[in-house]
Formats: sequence, C-alpha cells, structure tokens
Amino acid sequence: MGKKKTNIFTPEDSELIESEYRLLRNNLYRCEKTGDVELIEKAFRIANEAHWDMRRNSGEPYIIHPINVARIVNQEIGLGAKSVAAALLHDVVEDTDWTLEDIDREFGPKIASVIDGLTKISGTYNKENSSLQAENFRKMLMTLSDDIRVILIKIADRLHNMRTLDSMPEHKKMKIAGETIYLYAPLAHRLGLFSIKTELEDLSFKYRHPRIYDELAKKIKTDEKKNIALINKFSLPIIEKLNENNINFDISGRFKSIYSIWKKMQSKNVPFEEVYDLLAVRIVFEPKPDESEKTQCWEIYSLITDIYTPKPDRLRDWISRTKPNGYEALHLTVMGPGGRWVEVQIRSRRMDDIAEHGFAAHWKYKGDALQQENELDKWLKHIRELLSNPLEDPMEFLDEFKMSLFSTEIMVFTPKGLLVTLPKGASALDFAYEIHTQIGNKAIGAKVNYKLCPLSVTLLSGDQVEIITSDVARPEKEWLESAHTAKAKGAIQDALKAEIKDRVQKGKEMLEKKLNELGMIPNSDIIRKLLETYEIHDKDELYSKIAIEIINLDEFRKVLKKTPENSLMKYWKLRIGGKKSEIKTKNDKSEQEKIDKSQPYLLRENIDNTGNSYVIAGCCNPIPGDEVTGYVAPDGSIIVHKPKCPVAIKLMSSEGNRIIPVRWTIHKIASFLARISLSGIDRIGLVAEITAIISNELSVNIRNINISVYDGIFEGTIELYIHHTKDINNLIMQLSNIKGIASVKRIEEFNE
Repeated sequence: MGKKKTNIFTPEDSELIESEYRLLRNNLYRCEKTGDVELIEKAFRIANEAHWDMRRNSGEPYIIHPINVARIVNQEIGLGAKSVAAALLHDVVEDTDWTLEDIDREFGPKIASVIDGLTKISGTYNKENSSLQAENFRKMLMTLSDDIRVILIKIADRLHNMRTLDSMPEHKKMKIAGETIYLYAPLAHRLGLFSIKTELEDLSFKYRHPRIYDELAKKIKTDEKKNIALINKFSLPIIEKLNENNINFDISGRFKSIYSIWKKMQSKNVPFEEVYDLLAVRIVFEPKPDESEKTQCWEIYSLITDIYTPKPDRLRDWISRTKPNGYEALHLTVMGPGGRWVEVQIRSRRMDDIAEHGFAAHWKYKGDALQQENELDKWLKHIRELLSNPLEDPMEFLDEFKMSLFSTEIMVFTPKGLLVTLPKGASALDFAYEIHTQIGNKAIGAKVNYKLCPLSVTLLSGDQVEIITSDVARPEKEWLESAHTAKAKGAIQDALKAEIKDRVQKGKEMLEKKLNELGMIPNSDIIRKLLETYEIHDKDELYSKIAIEIINLDEFRKVLKKTPENSLMKYWKLRIGGKKSEIKTKNDKSEQEKIDKSQPYLLRENIDNTGNSYVIAGCCNPIPGDEVTGYVAPDGSIIVHKPKCPVAIKLMSSEGNRIIPVRWTIHKIASFLARISLSGIDRIGLVAEITAIISNELSVNIRNINISVYDGIFEGTIELYIHHTKDINNLIMQLSNIKGIASVKRIEEFNE
C-alpha cells in the first residue's frame, strides 16, 4: 500500500506503535518455544528502525502495517514465530536500505527466503509482452515449492491492505479490489482460510460496487434483530436434544456474507427477499474417543432431522470425501420456524479448527507422516508440478494458476478402478496427461464408459476412462484447444517446442546441403532473398517449411539466380513500416502517461474525432448510466467495461496500472445497443402494444425483435438502441405494466 517519507515520529505516533505491538506481543499463539519471543522482539526492533521515516497514505506510521500483518499471520492463520518475524520484516528489503544478505545474516536463510518471495521484482522485464503484476505474482508463487508460508503471509498482507483501503485513490482501489477477487480470495479459499476468504470477498465487493454493497448491508441490518430471534427460536429444540444425548457442543448462528448473497441473487436472478438460505447455524462438537467423528456427525444429523424437515437436494457431505482445500463438515438445510430455510453446519472441533485456520491447522492435525495423502496435499503437489515448468508468459501462467484454484472438481476412474481428480470441464486428453505425460503424447482416442470417444470429449464425475495410444502418435497444436489442465497444456507445449526445434535443425541442415551442391555458401543475402521470395518472416519458419517439404529445394537454383523486381525496395518498406509502428507505440505510450488517473475521463460522443477515443467493450456492453471503469489499451485508446465484468476484473488484477476512472456525460447524439428479455401470457395484439411503446412513446429504435410462443406462454428478446440507462429503465417499467407481461429485464452479456 502507499507509503511516503516523513519527519521523525511524534510522541503520539510512538504511543500508537507501542500500543499496536503490545496487542501482538501479549496475544501470541504457538510461540512457546525457547527463543520465539526474542526472535519476534528482534524483528520488530529492526523493522521499526528501518521504517522510522515512512507513513502510509492514511497518515499513520508505516510500521503499523507490518505489525497488523504479523497479527493476522499469527492470530487468524495460526503460524508460528518465524512467520511472525517474516511478516514484521516483509517490506524492509523492498522499501529500505536493508538487503536479503542482511536478513540472512541476522535471521538465517529460511526467513530470508520467505522475504525474498514477498519482495516485488525490481529487475527488468519485457514491458511490451508482460505484466509486472503477473510477474510479481509468479515470483511469489515460485517459493511455494519450498515454503508455503510466503503465500500465507502475502494473503495476510492483502487482507490488511483491504481493511485499510479507504485512504487510497479511486483507481488504486479498483485495481487492488479487482486483483483481490480475481486471485487472493480464491487462493485463500483453496488453502482453507474460509473466514479470510469471506472477508476478502466482502471488502472487494464493497469497493467495486459500493452502492449495491451499502443497500444489502442496510437490508441485513434492518433484519438483524428479527433474524437473531429466529435463530434462537430455531436453536432451542436442537440444544435440548443434543444435551439429552450427552453431546458436548457449541452452537452459533450467522448471516450469509454480503458477497455470497449478491452472488446468489445474480445466479438465481432473484431479489434479496427471495434468497432462501440467508441464515445458518453451526454446531461444533467435542468428539467422543470411542466413536469416529464421521459417525457422530451423522448422529447429530439424525437428531436434527427428527425435529425439522430437511431439504433433500441441499445435503452436502464433506466428511465422506473432504473438499480439495481440506474442509470437512456435514451441511444440511431444514425448514425452520415461520417457513424459513436454515442451513445447519455440523463439525467436530478438529474440523472447525481446519475450516477457520486452513493450512496451518491442516498440518497441526496431520500427525503420522505415513497418513494417507488428502485433497490439500494433492493440490499442493499439482501446484508444484505447475511451478516446476512454468509458462514463459506471466499472463498465461496467471490464467493457468487461476484455473487450478477452482474447487469444483470431478472424480473419474481408470479401467482398474484408480480414482483420478480433475477440474470440472476436463477432457479425456487431460485425463491422459494426468496419468502420465507419455500416455498423453501417444494418445489417439479414448473409451469413456466402454464407448469410443475423441480425446476432446468432456468428462463427467463417475466416468470410467481408458486411453488408446499409438507409437506413431504425437501432440498437435489443435490439442491445446481440448486441454484444460496446466499439466496437459504444459506437456503439449513442451512437445511442440521440441518438435519445432528438431524440425528447424533438420531444415537448416537440408538447406546447407543443397547450397553446397549448388556451390554456394549460406550467408545473410541468400537467406534474405529466400525470405522475400517465399514471403516468410524469419529464418526458423524458412527452415521448418523446408523440413516438412512445403518449400521444394529443387527450385532453389532458379530462385537464387532470379533478382526480384524492387526486392530491395520491398525489404526497406517492411523495415520502415516496423519503425513506424514502433514510433506509434512510443507516442501512444506517452499519450497514455499524460492521462490523469486522479480525474475521471469523460465519455462523450467524439463528433469531430478529436481527443482520446474510447471503445465500448463487447464482453459487457455498458451503456450511459451504467457504472463503468476504463482500461488504457497499448494503442492509447480507452476500453470501457462494467466493473463487475470478468474481463475487467482480470485486467484490474494483472494490469491495474492501466485502469482509470471514467464517467459518462449525457449526449443524446450517441446510441448504444441494449438487450431486454420478456416473458408472459400470450394474447392477441400483445406484440403490437410492445412495439408501439418502444417506437412511438419512447422514441427508441428497435434493431431486432424475436418472440416465440409455446402453449400460450411467450418468451422473447428485443435489441434496441438507447441513449442512457434511464431510457432502458423507463422502458422496462412501461413494458411491465402491459397486461400479460410477467417478467421484463435487461440482459447482461456475462455472468460473474
């Protein structure tokens, strides 16, 4: 987060620092070993001295941030003394005169390695083809192979930054919030940090959609007393029943998080009032030593369903098979008092500790090293495989890692009954590479449930898959379209690169041999003439085409003797064109740097084609009046997205420095395409009424109308040109008043 140099601290600053450090020092968790407290004291003293002249954007001394990150690392995640020390020191190498060598000398190689992973890249990188944010994230993840504490401290760092985001400028808020929802919240979820994941989601939502966040928060606050009374009334019979059966337990109620409520409203297309599982009750029991935790969970389930009627399709059994992030619990939804659905979560004390503290608690309970590998172990093993052969492009790497965070997975079987876990949407080709790289490279088809299928077929949970191979088969470029896992894509790309390298070498040798036969020695003039003749851009492509006989070597004598007309002119035109585009890129870049990110860029119709141009993103199709954000493209144009658009969120997370605030100015000259959907009961003259309101009363132009009727029920979509969201909102209101219309809504072009 933002930091600046300042004068020496005041007595009030010193008191604040001491007070914050006492909160850490007096509540340390898992720091009982000899030397633990001394290590933390030393780290605090050095960090405090190193940051003595820095303040955050909020005005408070900068050292307050590392202290709070250390508290999160220790008290909310559950890591020990070395992690607390690393958290206190996590910014000293990046922001002060301290070096990694200094850290190594004072604290040893382990802490130095963690801080190295947390320190941003300061070296060079390819600015044209890379993203510094993505490169930083990749560097941090590389340390996961050695020490996962880097990721856990980084999540704590991000959580404190999100808790104190108010002091940042608007465009920085959007960048950080977008990056958080795109990467850090899913990463926290995958590592089992449920509480932190929920808070990150809510805080990101608060800054990305402040108006909607405030509306939902007010509705929750309004219903708070009523819901507490409902949970108490719901819980009393359960408490009596559990006590009767001598079960030692704690019971607590909670309200669904704001972000999860909004997600449910979006996915189900329902208002706040119709989200049925807003309330949840959690039962955490102390397991009896003579009975398995799984059996006791089902015993409590049985007692609850004796009191309340369960909703069968809402049973979630994560004790028979844990979630990939290590989460274990039994969830059921029952009909409570007043006809309200209530979710009940049943966990043992161990399960609850793992659910709240994630990875740290997972290792605390792991016990015997020979214990069976669980889902979290498998995921970490998968990530280490991904990191052992990372993609060259940081953005591709980021995409692959993001995909690995998805917790929705399928379970398929080999012909011998071996269970293989894959991400949802995986193909038979992904399955082949998951078994072994060589099986993937030699695959030609698959049998899914004994039926012959192509490698591109999408697998479903429970499928039994057999891969058919051939010794003459080899990976093809088209396979990348069917591959979904990082392991499959990486193996295919490696095989293609190796094949291209062999082909280039073979083509080069063939060319040299042919030129020797013609009494010529290969040189730059001959290569240039061949490139011009065959309209090829580089030598590798020339060699490759020679190797696969697209270029016939027997033609070379004729080609090399011929002097193409204006060949020199063509060559220099090509070079000058390249120079021009380079100049243009530099000019565009300088224009981009002139844009003041602190002031919103006004979006209006450029009638005379002057000023910066903007483009409406086709992925989310915002119209005037919609909440929007801007992305400055490499060519200098501004692409306008809705903030909740997945493409915009990805841009915020990977190229946040190009995100700028934008807002509309109302100009009736410009028209924007919008879509609405309608449904209701059909009757004679209904379509005529709809079109009359659109064309006559509101003066809106229709681009396309599509109405279909089945068994007296009609459904339709209308595409029309409007000037502002006020127009479409007014239109929806008027159409909904037509007799027979049941539903009218605007169609969004994406789902978040």
